[in-house]
Amino acid sequence: MNVGFYRSLFPITATHIHLASCSQGALAKPVSRAIEDYQHELLVSGNNWKAAMRKAEEARERFAKLIGAEADEIALVASVSDAISAVAVSLSAGAEKRKISFTDIDFPTVGHIWLAQESFKEKTSIIRSCHGEIPLEQYEQDVTADTLITCIPHVSYYNGYKQNLEEIARIVHQKGSLLFVDAYQSAGHIPIHVKEMKIDLLTAGTRKYMLGIPGAAFLYIRKELAEQLKPQITGWLGQNPSSTFDIERPMFAAGTRRFETGTPSFISIYAACSALNLLLEIGVEQIEADLTELARFTIQYGQEKGLHLIGPANLDQRSSLVAFQVGDAAKAEAMLRDKKVIVSAREDVIRIAPHLYNTQEEIQHALDELAIVLKKI
Repeated sequence: MNVGFYRSLFPITATHIHLASCSQGALAKPVSRAIEDYQHELLVSGNNWKAAMRKAEEARERFAKLIGAEADEIALVASVSDAISAVAVSLSAGAEKRKISFTDIDFPTVGHIWLAQESFKEKTSIIRSCHGEIPLEQYEQDVTADTLITCIPHVSYYNGYKQNLEEIARIVHQKGSLLFVDAYQSAGHIPIHVKEMKIDLLTAGTRKYMLGIPGAAFLYIRKELAEQLKPQITGWLGQNPSSTFDIERPMFAAGTRRFETGTPSFISIYAACSALNLLLEIGVEQIEADLTELARFTIQYGQEKGLHLIGPANLDQRSSLVAFQVGDAAKAEAMLRDKKVIVSAREDVIRIAPHLYNTQEEIQHALDELAIVLKKI
């Protein structure tokens, strides 16, 4: 991959070191132009509905290609929280299986949503981690024949720990459970193939490693499963075309499209489409290979600087997101930003999260600055 060329597409790299893709990816020139295109269409036409709907279909197809799915297995939603909520309320309260499992390394919104479901509230099971990691044996133990759905993150937002989706899918399917994957911290820089990995449901947003902006996310549901679900959150875009304007006789759209509601944030969709085109042009496999080497350097150099690594050192068990323990992480983040180094704080860690536009030299400089900051706080 020609890092120099792709760096030139991200203006922020000329003035700052951007290492916060786990929170917000840097904005690329073609993505910025896509946003301007949306605005221009409105300025000159007044109504760009048909063009915007075509762009939505293009974004759907691009995300489907990114994860190895079919377009009709993808719904466009506003956020990952919306996607999880839509699935949660679509599950039958009278289902024979009553148990919901999620992990303590999920992003908190996952627990918030499931614990808000009165019909499942007393039947939730939290799969516990050990030092931020979950051994496969824990899934064997905690997922039971009574488990309806098991929710897991592909990558931990806190420490970059990466889970083995194929093996977890094998375990939960043996127990008769569905597997719902939060891929917000992996889609865009780690290869995903939902069919090969036997994933039943998956969601991801665009503002992090997919290089988009807030307001656009995707929900994948395996086609056969989607046809069995009856969304309680729906809307006119989630209807079969024949009933779109029939107020008395609604009929769900085919596949996962039934989970769509009203008019999406088109400006976010335009950005997402351009960003996905960029990722597919480069290839996620190539991005992962380059970021693995950056992660290797980050861990090694960080430890040489006396920084305390949080999460596994084994590159097979982690993403390129590397977390170092910091007492006052929020203060450290602010101090680094004053030095034009953009990182992301979470609880007691500073997360170093590079993407395709970053270099080893940038990471070295960022860690040098972090070491200096730690001596001041």
